[in-house]
Amino acid sequence: MGDATHWQQVYTSKASDAVSWYRPHLDRSLAFIDSLALAPDAPILDVGAGASTLVDDLLARGFRDVTVNDLADAALQCTRARIATLPPQAQQAARFLSGDITALPLPTAHYALWHDRAVFHFLTDPAQRRAYVAQATRALRPGGHLLIATFAPDGPERCSGLPVCRYDAGTLGAEFAPHFRPVGDAREQHPTPFGTMQWFQYLLLRADHP
Repeated sequence: MGDATHWQQVYTSKASDAVSWYRPHLDRSLAFIDSLALAPDAPILDVGAGASTLVDDLLARGFRDVTVNDLADAALQCTRARIATLPPQAQQAARFLSGDITALPLPTAHYALWHDRAVFHFLTDPAQRRAYVAQATRALRPGGHLLIATFAPDGPERCSGLPVCRYDAGTLGAEFAPHFRPVGDAREQHPTPFGTMQWFQYLLLRADHP
């Protein structure tokens, strides 16, 4: 999935709204999250968040425990600077976690929601995917949800110079079986800042492990 140096270079050489995955708001993700009717104190983890505005929109919805993860410190610094304009209470609700999500120490059975838009598809090594699924299994509370988006089968074969794996709802769900049960899915055509279109596959899963 590229190392921290690769992604640090991306976020120090390009504006946050000049990368192919940029969206002003992650509307599809937010629609799924709104449908869950989570409690304001539900712990949420945004994996590989980059400099996305999801945390801003979650804080605006009143969530009080949002952890933002990325490999690139530059991306996290961009988000920190952006939310510095929010009221202090909202700022204090955001936590920042730098590092590889497949290896970071995470609290056990803690998160109510694990969100990932476009990290998992960079895991071309089966061992990396197994480590990712193991992390999510440990870190999500029973009954918690995993919301994941990857390139669809008709999406790009590479992103940011790196190869990706592409999924439909069935093949993506199979990666997380039997620990997670699919409960919703959607396809989305994402317009890039460069005027091209990319197909994404979204999948919402429920943690069924004890």
